[in-house]
Amino acid sequence: MFFKYIRSRKPDKKPVGPLDDRAIKGAIKDDKAIAEKLNDFFASVFTAEDVGEIPESAPSFVGDESEELSRIEVSLEEVLERIEKLNVNKSPGPDGIHPRVLKELKWEIAELLSVVCNLSFKSASVPNDWKVANVTPIFKKGSRGDPGNYRPVSLTSVPGKLVETIVKNKIVKHVEEHNLLDKSQHGFCKGKSCLTNLLEFFEGVNKHADKGDPVDIVYLDFQKAFDKVPHQRLLCKLHGHGIRGKVLSWIQNWLKDRKQRVGINGTFSDWRGVTSGVPQGSVLGPILFNLFINDLEKGVSSEVVKFADDTKLFRIVKTEADCEGLQEDLTKLSDWATKWQMKFNVDKCKVMHIGKNNPNYRNSMMGANLATTNQERDLGVIVDSSLKTSTQYAAAVKKANRMLGIIKKGIENKTQNILLPLYKTMVRPHLEYCVQIWSPHLKKDILALERVQKRATKMIRGLERVPYEKRLKRLGRFSLEKRRLRGDMIEVYKFMSGVERADKEKLFISSLNRRTRGHQMKLMDSRFKTNKRKFFTQRVVSLWNSLPEEAVKARTIIEFKEKL
Repeated sequence: MFFKYIRSRKPDKKPVGPLDDRAIKGAIKDDKAIAEKLNDFFASVFTAEDVGEIPESAPSFVGDESEELSRIEVSLEEVLERIEKLNVNKSPGPDGIHPRVLKELKWEIAELLSVVCNLSFKSASVPNDWKVANVTPIFKKGSRGDPGNYRPVSLTSVPGKLVETIVKNKIVKHVEEHNLLDKSQHGFCKGKSCLTNLLEFFEGVNKHADKGDPVDIVYLDFQKAFDKVPHQRLLCKLHGHGIRGKVLSWIQNWLKDRKQRVGINGTFSDWRGVTSGVPQGSVLGPILFNLFINDLEKGVSSEVVKFADDTKLFRIVKTEADCEGLQEDLTKLSDWATKWQMKFNVDKCKVMHIGKNNPNYRNSMMGANLATTNQERDLGVIVDSSLKTSTQYAAAVKKANRMLGIIKKGIENKTQNILLPLYKTMVRPHLEYCVQIWSPHLKKDILALERVQKRATKMIRGLERVPYEKRLKRLGRFSLEKRRLRGDMIEVYKFMSGVERADKEKLFISSLNRRTRGHQMKLMDSRFKTNKRKFFTQRVVSLWNSLPEEAVKARTIIEFKEKL
């Protein structure tokens, strides 16, 4: 109840539209008309695939026929397990079947659903009810009157998504067993995240910047990436990854004859056919997309890192040859997009020049010069060309204080049991999202973040006049500064133990000195000239090396936390 109220007061909770309409030289305000306008726009971006010339995909899979993923059989136990994991708070799809119903009647439904699943896999045929979607438009940024500033998220059948989960798990297992997914991909991958993406990428950028090398970062923007994936080319890519036989045919049928309608306040547009893309909001879509762009950077010499379709690359640009090398890489990426009928939104692709001696070379894609930028929001973290993070601190504090203000005004009964959960779920995350990449080291910035928690704990009834340290003790909480130190150690443990699957060799070097006291998992302490020494991979070394052996050798994260 409290959470629902607070979320309803958030500033970004605004209605869709009104939409601009040039034809009537005015605004569309009617829900039905808005839904139709948005559905027309979403359908307009679909790719009209050239099926006459499907390019060959270099095979990533080199196993024999017995190792292909060509058939799927599902057991009653698997279906029961999937039903048990359903989130009963999720909404039903167009068929109206609620996850709560499936969960409460699982013993009556599971056997029948397992039969339907196996018939579907055997016949490579997907029920039509599983191929329709109610689309919710999610506002991104810019003008709310522009249909192009909304992202379509599909709400599909719950039983259909359950079956998609089974297929997805089989594909992921196949991909992992044969090591098919490029290491550059961090999106929708087990043991990877926005944080691993940022740490790995900016470790390289910072290392070169510390040496005084000029570096260029290029942020790429795919135009409607998930919606434009051409189906026949996708199937070609899946075949190249060893997904064949009935499984490939099932996916082909799952993609075929899909329909969608847009819903606004309970009013729906007419149905429209979906001729390309993988549905955003589907379970299967992300892994299919990852495999489709898996070879994006093949032949590219710059360092590329991806999070689903969010792609960025960097390169040292000391010489004219370096600059030309970066341009060649951008041309290769453009050629890939043309070959596979995808598009880069060149107007939104940007170059960030880093370093005092940067030649500020002008790069282009598809005949258009790329804009330069001094500041970019990278997976939710503000990055600037000075590699300083003060703007990120300020933005985090502003968001947290705004949310805290809403809570203060909206909640009268400010008891510990009410305020603490609200603070932990709706305020503190703003101060700790990917904080390992931007953790403050200047006293003024450390205090700025801490003041938010001071203000929050002071709001609790009975603690208004209690000093901050005593408030924390009574509440059983740590300061944010201590939480960051603890969080740093937990993140290092994840890398060292393999929980995080990012390339730890790019981040850490094991110490060669085994004679010193302490544990045998010590890290090398490198020397740097600039604030690179404050970057995650350097600031954690001393504290990690000082931890007791029983902590670093903990078998689980829970055990590690207990021994910290």
